[in-house]
Amino acid sequence: YVSAVDKALKNFEYTSEWADLISALGKLNKVLLSNMKFPVIPRRIKISKRLAQCMHPALPSGVHLKALETYDVIFKCMGTNRLSHELFIYSAGLFPLLGHAAMNVRPTLLTVYETHFVPLGERLRPGLS
Repeated sequence: YVSAVDKALKNFEYTSEWADLISALGKLNKVLLSNMKFPVIPRRIKISKRLAQCMHPALPSGVHLKALETYDVIFKCMGTNRLSHELFIYSAGLFPLLGHAAMNVRPTLLTVYETHFVPLGERLRPGLS
């Protein structure tokens, strides 16, 4: 699993345009989806940095949507309890997006918030400070 994630992350190093980012995210999603039984995501710091880079305001909404799909897969793998402990890792990329997200991205972003963050309740508080 770790070597497959490393291989998928390597694809980000060879991106030269936004379409390459969508392809790299797709490969990462494929690896994560095939290993959903493991709640611990390997290389989660590096993954979170790559996802945050994919949320850059200059990138098109297609990249943002694909990255949100990846966040959704990760959060489903982790489960609510682990997410509450690792929220700070992923929030750096997700929380700033709302301010500059395109209109077609906002519903997906709000769905991620509603599906994964709202159920955290009080456990969400440390990730907001």
